[in-house]
This record gives sequence, structure tokens and C-alpha cells, in this order.
Amino acid sequence: MAHEHGEVDELEPLWWGLFAAGGGLTAMFTPAHILLQNVLGAIGLPVATSSYERTRHLTANPIVRLYLLALTSLSLFHWAHRFRYYLMDFGVSGGRRAIAAACYGSAILGTLGALVTLLRLPGGKA
Repeated sequence: MAHEHGEVDELEPLWWGLFAAGGGLTAMFTPAHILLQNVLGAIGLPVATSSYERTRHLTANPIVRLYLLALTSLSLFHWAHRFRYYLMDFGVSGGRRAIAAACYGSAILGTLGALVTLLRLPGGKA
């Protein structure tokens, strides 16, 4: 895909794909996750993470860890892509590669941090 300055960014389809996947996953699962874990628990209904032992047992499941990693990672990539284009819309045009590296680099670091955290949780490896 060509940019204004004739540059071709071969990773652009990857970033757009992660943006779309992150937007879809975040829009569908985050409200449900917040409702089920925070709102219903706050009003006294039993939730999966009502105690440390239940939470530890739940996060020992590799599928739950994969869900948490996907939710965190794809949300970060959605944010990174959106923020990059907000900066460009606001007229920050110098250093396109530096802005992209900062945005996507922070999403990659956040993903690695989430991965390390999930692997270090008690109850086995993901």
C-alpha cells in the first residue's frame, strides 16, 4: 500500500488485520467480561473469580489463558493502530516509521508482558 510519500509498507496488511481482529474481539468480549466479572460480582452474584482459589483454578486452564492473552494482545494492537492513525489525522506527519515503531512496539511489549504474566501464574504452564 502506497503512502503519500511513495513509501510502501509491506506490513500494513498485518497491522490492519490485527486492528480488525482486536476491534471485533474487544467489542464483543470486553463488555461481557466486565459484566460477568465486575458488575454481577459487585451486586453479590457468584462469579468465576469470587475467590483466589477459584481464580487460580480457572487461570490454570490453558484455554482461559489463551483467551486472556488474545483479549489483551488484540486489544493492544487495536489501540496501537488506532492511535497511530489519530496522530496522523492530527497532523503529526514527521517520523512515520518512528510513530509506527512506538505504537506497534508498545503493543508487542504489552503482549510479551501479558504472556510472561500468564506463564508465571500458578497452576501449570499455558
